[in-house]
Amino acid sequence: MISGRLWGILTDSFGKMLVPGLIVTIPLTLVSFALGLALALVTALVQFARIPVLRQLARFYIWVIRGIPMIVQLFVVFFGLPNLGIVIDPFPAAVVVFSVSQGAYCAEIIRAALESVPAGQMEAGYCAGLTWLQTVRRIILPQALRTAFPSLGNSFISLMKDTSLAASITLTEMFMITQRIVARTYEALALYVEVGLIYLLFTTVLTWLQRLGEEKLSSYERKAG
Repeated sequence: MISGRLWGILTDSFGKMLVPGLIVTIPLTLVSFALGLALALVTALVQFARIPVLRQLARFYIWVIRGIPMIVQLFVVFFGLPNLGIVIDPFPAAVVVFSVSQGAYCAEIIRAALESVPAGQMEAGYCAGLTWLQTVRRIILPQALRTAFPSLGNSFISLMKDTSLAASITLTEMFMITQRIVARTYEALALYVEVGLIYLLFTTVLTWLQRLGEEKLSSYERKAG
């Protein structure tokens, strides 16, 4: 049974956790993913186009970012760069790290999707008098993004959960608020379970939206076919 004191702590802390989730965690996820997706698209297209020097740079970027834990990247940017005179506030620092990280992972998803489009589609574009860029933008990329949508949706959901790491650089988001409440009340188990359920609520909504998007794309493909 939950004691009256514990129940009071849980009900009082719910709003204190949820509000930072809505005004910090969700915006941080949206901004970081949008910037990361733009970076991923450029990186994937550079590889798909097989531009010699830029392709090597893209592969190097992906190799480095995927090989270093995100928590280490956060510490380098927030705690390390001040040694060079570069001081970044917690929210922008988190956006930079999460965006760069998402860019590396999503670039591989988009690259694989681009390469999955039959080569004949590119040839058809050339036959229609389109340039390489026009063919990619009008023919290749729409097909590739429909293929990549489920994986990109999973990356978005994973990023939302990974934002909890921003508590390590003093960003006052949902998980840091929980840590502060735990330090004051000493009810670690109940409060961490509670914040876990809030994360679960967020991911459930995002999963539902992802599934809805996949169904819309599937119906579009059936109509186009």
